[in-house]
Amino acid sequence: MFPAVLLAAVLLLMPGAEAVWLELPPSGTKCVSEEIQPNVVVLADYAIMYESHPTSHPTVAVKVTSPYGNTVHHNENATTGQFAFTTSEAGNYLACFWIDSAEKGSGTSLNLDWKIGIAAKDWDTIAKKEKIEGVELELRKLEAAVESIHHNLLYLKAREAEMRTVSEKTNSRVAWFSILSLGVCIVVSVLQLWHLQGFFQKKKLI
Repeated sequence: MFPAVLLAAVLLLMPGAEAVWLELPPSGTKCVSEEIQPNVVVLADYAIMYESHPTSHPTVAVKVTSPYGNTVHHNENATTGQFAFTTSEAGNYLACFWIDSAEKGSGTSLNLDWKIGIAAKDWDTIAKKEKIEGVELELRKLEAAVESIHHNLLYLKAREAEMRTVSEKTNSRVAWFSILSLGVCIVVSVLQLWHLQGFFQKKKLI
């Protein structure tokens, strides 16, 4: 019982599964995004919910892109579907949906079940394959959850270090730009004084 409670507490501390209900308009695109680190398994199921718009039965197109714009999944004329991939780039993965059929009606609703990391694992299959159950299975889940949290913390630490480096470089550039601007102002002021002095001397005002 204790491992199950501890596992539930650990899972509350990390993102994993997310169910999203999207209202797709007759024209236009609806997108959802998730920031994911590299080498993470992503699994998602999507399906049109005709109950909310019973008078029309459109189909949808879906396109999933990586942070660098690479297409990891593309499907057209779909009512249901699934995509699964392992991330190779860190950043925001974008999933976009739109109605692509001639029959658009007043739009449609789509349910997206998005699972990441440990939530995407098929624990039933793992339990049958490795012949584990009960407390041992819960401990395996707990171990996977702790490992995932550890990787997330390392990723966040690396991102923090990267942001700190960028911030320090930006501050350094701003400081040098300020010094350069001050130097330019001083040089311009000296030239203006020199020019005015020569002008007044020619006019015999000084």
